[in-house]
Order: sequence, then C-alpha cells, then structure tokens
Amino acid sequence: MHRSLCLAALLSLAASSALASGFPVTVRSCDRDVTFEAAPKRAVSQDINLTEMMLALDLTGQMAGYSGISGWYKMDDELKARLGDLPELAPQQPTKEVLLGADADFLFAGWNYGMKVGGEVTPDTLEPFGIKVYALTESCIHIMKKDKSSMEDMYTDIVNLGRIFGVEEKALALVDGYKAEIAKAIAAVPADAPVPKVFVYDSGEDKPFTAGRYAMPTALIEAAGGKNIMDDVETSWTTVGWEGVIERNPDVVVIVDYGDVTAEQKADFMRKNPAFKDIPAVKNNRFVVLPYAQATPGPRNVEAVKTLAGAFHPTVN
Repeated sequence: MHRSLCLAALLSLAASSALASGFPVTVRSCDRDVTFEAAPKRAVSQDINLTEMMLALDLTGQMAGYSGISGWYKMDDELKARLGDLPELAPQQPTKEVLLGADADFLFAGWNYGMKVGGEVTPDTLEPFGIKVYALTESCIHIMKKDKSSMEDMYTDIVNLGRIFGVEEKALALVDGYKAEIAKAIAAVPADAPVPKVFVYDSGEDKPFTAGRYAMPTALIEAAGGKNIMDDVETSWTTVGWEGVIERNPDVVVIVDYGDVTAEQKADFMRKNPAFKDIPAVKNNRFVVLPYAQATPGPRNVEAVKTLAGAFHPTVN
C-alpha cells in the first residue's frame, strides 16, 4: 500500500475507534466547557466525597491518587479498604507540584474543595501542564450564579464523570438507583407531616460554620421533608452568628461529623450553653449526626436523606 494511503487508513481507524468509544466528549464545568479526547489515565480526586464518586464508578484503575482526606480526619476503615494501594498525594490540599509529580492528567476538585479563587491550583493554572479540571457542581456558586442546591447537583457530577471516563451507562444506572432509593424514602413521609426547621452545625463555637442556600445539606433537608433555617443565606458553606440561629428557633440540629471535635462534643456545647436552652432542638434533644461524606455531594447523600427523613418524621421508621 502506498505510504499516504496507509497513513490515511491508520488515521481513519483511529478516528473510528475514538468515535466508537464515545470520544471526544465535552462537559460543562461551572462556567467552562471542557473537552476530553480520551478518558483520563492519571486522575486525582480531592476530598472524601469526590473520591467516593470516583469509587462508585470503579475508576481507581485510572487514578494516580487522591488527596484531602486524612488531614481532615475523614478516613474510615471501609474507605481505606476500598482505596487499596491508591496513594494519598496530600493530606489536605494538593499543590501544583504534587499534581505534576504524580503525572496527573485530570483533577476532580471544587471551589473550596481543594481550589481557591485566585489560588495556585485552578483550571487556568493547570491547563498549561495538560491537567484538565472538572469542578464539583455545588461549588460553582463561588465563581458564578447557579440555582439553589438540589439533588441534581450530585447527579450531574456522577453523569459527567461517567462521560469523562467513558462509563456513562454505568453512571446513568447509578443515578437511576439513587433516585429510586430517595423516592422510596420520601414516599414514606406523610404528605401532611409537619416541616421541621433545621440548623446545620458543621463546626465553630464563637460563630458556627453552617450550610447556606447553595450547600448540599439544603437539598438533603428538603428531600427529607424539612427546611434549612439558613436557606436564605446566599452562599454555600459559611460562618453566621449564633443570634440568627436562636432567632430562627430550629426544631432539629444536624451535626456534620468530622475533624478532631466529635459530634457529641458539638452537641454538648449547645446543650450546656444557656443561650440555647429555649431552642426546641436543644430542649427536645433533637440532634442528628451526618458524617461529612453524607453532608457533602456524593453517593452517601442517599443514606443521608434516609437518615434525615427518619429523624424528622419518627413515625416513618
């Protein structure tokens, strides 16, 4: 065969192979379109919830490592077993040097989940090194306007990851399963059940760190039949004053469990502080604990909705 014809045949074969595998694909990441000519082979995930999305899609074989788990005391034995020999590249946030040293070709992170506006690790700073970035949908509020937090944020990320890694059918099946489980939990809540007012207590004593309108707990609480008392706060995770918590008089306090202060210590702080003694949640000892991985976008959101629905409406159990 003539050399030019041979080359043309090879190029045609490569193009056909790429099309057959579903590539190239373009996904929307916050305010950017990101195109992938092929699935990443040296991916890095940041934080436990994002890493668990990768695990749910069985993508460890295409990962160089993960970061941002052990440094925040978020690792448990089950997760450690599922990660196997996959290395943790940084205990908290990865630097550009860490990613380059791992020969990473993809970073799954989020704004304030390993990336900061104007920081060292962003889509713009990593692009010259051939590292593509997909940003967690919940976190997009830090750089653009978006709709209020909803379960669709998590579903969108799972499906987009599926497209990026060439496992879209698996991702769609996962999402269908998640939706079915949540629908079953919601269906068990009586239509006329009271809607409890809920405060999300992440951390902090002088001022609490909590979930606003665009943080995942707002979606989880609403799916379970409650209302986040801070859903008018126009951000995701943020610090507020205790005065506002007292004024809004929550029926339930959801404690996010992680870090070196235990969930019980957080609950005790509220129980023992005279300023909170008249809050219904404290008077009635209605504290619900969600592990960090359940309170942030990821596969464990399904279990979170079930837990919250049972806590908000005890007759459901």
